[in-house]
Amino acid sequence: MTKLVEAIAKSLVNNPDKVVVTETVGRQGTVIQLKVDPEDMGKVIGKQGRIAKALRVVVKAAATKDNQKVTVEIAKE
Repeated sequence: MTKLVEAIAKSLVNNPDKVVVTETVGRQGTVIQLKVDPEDMGKVIGKQGRIAKALRVVVKAAATKDNQKVTVEIAKE
């Protein structure tokens, strides 16, 4: 899943080298944390959070296919 999130995020931002994706597995499922350059934060979130919501939907669909529970968090640095 991290490769999927990383590929989508890198295609959206101006500074793809500053995209960092980490994965943490816990009892509640997997948490994927996405960090981008502060100037690219708006591009990842989108107007009214639409891009962030779409990213979460795509990841959730891919995770459901593998019978996993995955949450995507967009972190501020």
